[in-house]
Amino acid sequence: MTPDETFMRMAIDVAKIGQSQTSPNPLVGAVVVRDGIVVGQGAHLRAGGPHAEVHALSMAGEAAQGSTIYVTLEPCNHYGRTPPCTQAILQAGVKRVVVASADHDPRTKNLGIAHLREAGLDVTVGVLEQEAKRLNRSFFHRVDTGLPWVLYKSAMTLSGHTAADSGHSQYVTGEKARQQVQALRRCHPAIAVGIDTALADDPRLTIRDETGSAHGMLQPVRIVFDSQLRLPVHAKMLQEPGKTVVFTTERARETAVQKVAQLASQGDVEIVATDERDGHVNLRQAFSHVAVRGWNSVLLEGGPTLAAACFAEQLVDEVAMYIAPALLVSGKPALAGPGTKHMREAITLNSVEVEQVGDDWRFTGLVDYTSATNES
Repeated sequence: MTPDETFMRMAIDVAKIGQSQTSPNPLVGAVVVRDGIVVGQGAHLRAGGPHAEVHALSMAGEAAQGSTIYVTLEPCNHYGRTPPCTQAILQAGVKRVVVASADHDPRTKNLGIAHLREAGLDVTVGVLEQEAKRLNRSFFHRVDTGLPWVLYKSAMTLSGHTAADSGHSQYVTGEKARQQVQALRRCHPAIAVGIDTALADDPRLTIRDETGSAHGMLQPVRIVFDSQLRLPVHAKMLQEPGKTVVFTTERARETAVQKVAQLASQGDVEIVATDERDGHVNLRQAFSHVAVRGWNSVLLEGGPTLAAACFAEQLVDEVAMYIAPALLVSGKPALAGPGTKHMREAITLNSVEVEQVGDDWRFTGLVDYTSATNES
């Protein structure tokens, strides 16, 4: 590993400190090095706060003069809620800039690199580029497509069931798998479920500490897809800290005025109506709204009908399946969409990883829609 790769890996590790806190901004880490010694480091911690470069240069102080700064993402070159980082780098007297990945934001894309080079700095681009891109996969996806990165998470038995026929599902997997799901929630600014899951499980959809309390912790936005506004006003999630967004149809919002008012009175609850599609929420329109709000990614936790509809609309980008070594002779499936006729309709996964989590197994992979056909 070269010295540039060593210091860039440090910057990538530092960037992870801001995990789930920076939407709509990307994760960025910066390390300032002078004479082979790290004199400053910093991460972007929250939208509207100082960027990683500013934190790192502030820590370095006068030692930044004549230094090299390693940045996981191209320094911004525009005025937003903070001044451009290119300006901070030039004012600090940095002589060399090493960038892992160019930005996708059109306000910065290649402009920050060009500005620094025009100012006479030595700029190297592409060190550990793929690792840095993976770090900001959801941010890049939102900027490029106008949609959030969607991770579908499900827990099922070896027989492919997520719950008994009665709907009882507590618990399919063991404690270690459930703890890992809590960690997953920390990585996403939003969590989504369908109304059937909300009614059957009455989930809290929160990040909780060791005592089970969600208070005092940064909570993801809770999203419920509820075409007929059936979410009870006494639902547990509405009593939890944080924001809840209920996506419904224009027709439901117009005909259930009293229910809208009741839900809106339950703390930080927002009702958002979309066009109707086959009697249901227009999912693509809803996810576009999520992206406009700046939520880079969504953890989709069910249920099977909503998940199948999201796959049909090609809205799911990644899958995490927890499989328990147990069998049900009958039960609720992980996906419940219209019937299929041929295995050629199967959607395959790429970059598959398998991990044992306690007594359970976790399968993750990226969704490849090009593999499926509708041939009979």
